[in-house]
Amino acid sequence: MAVVGAGHAVFISVGSNLGDKLDNCLKGIRALTDSGKSVLLGASRFFRTAPVDYTDQDWFINAAVKIRTSMEPLVLLDKLVAIQQQMGRKADSVRFGPRVLDLDILLYDDRIIRTPRLKIPHPRMHKRAFVLQPICDINPSIVHPVLGKTAADLLGRIADDGQRVIVLENQPRLI
Repeated sequence: MAVVGAGHAVFISVGSNLGDKLDNCLKGIRALTDSGKSVLLGASRFFRTAPVDYTDQDWFINAAVKIRTSMEPLVLLDKLVAIQQQMGRKADSVRFGPRVLDLDILLYDDRIIRTPRLKIPHPRMHKRAFVLQPICDINPSIVHPVLGKTAADLLGRIADDGQRVIVLENQPRLI
């Protein structure tokens, strides 16, 4: 049975730029919530987004979800890695390169975690429009626990450096 009232509030970034990108994202979200240890509390719209850092690749489909989960951070990370692998993701041959599915923990309650395997809040989220715009869809006033700024404020500070984020037409309904 899924956790409903108890647990941790977590924001997760979802993305894909290989194959049926939207379907990959939907399957990743479904696999997370089908685990019985997470409940979907909120979901952003889906966006077509230009690649960042490694730009010689296809555009992505990106979104964010807010879940409530009973999983502790490293257990949740292991679950996300397992879902990505089940979807066919292999070890990245190019940093920030193409991927069938990418699931990243962005925020976990208001915790700050720095381990060799996991950094929360996500260390680049404040620099990424494709992360911040979906978070703002869910809760623009959520505060980055290190920077003390809201997601909306951080999004407004991103320089126009080619980070194109376009709302996907024909949105699927998640909740």
